Amino acid sequence: MFEQISSPIVQLIYNLLTPALAIVGAAGTIYCVVLGVKYARAEEPQDREKAKGALKNAIIGFVLIFVLIFALQRLMPIMVQWANQNAGSSIIK
Repeated sequence: MFEQISSPIVQLIYNLLTPALAIVGAAGTIYCVVLGVKYARAEEPQDREKAKGALKNAIIGFVLIFVLIFALQRLMPIMVQWANQNAGSSIIK
């Protein structure tokens, strides 16, 4: 019974992972280019440091998002298998 309920949800997640990766990649690229231009055009040292920090944080954030989406793609079959095996054995009290 659990498989009947979870199957459409799991399939939806699988179908959304690839477009999510593409959207995050495109948005990340555009955002990093904008921050790079802002960094290159900064004339004051404090503005340059501020733009440099923003660019560094953006790159770290987008790399983290890519890693998490990739990990979800790889771990999803394992999580589904585990959930299907343990669905009938536990009783919520």
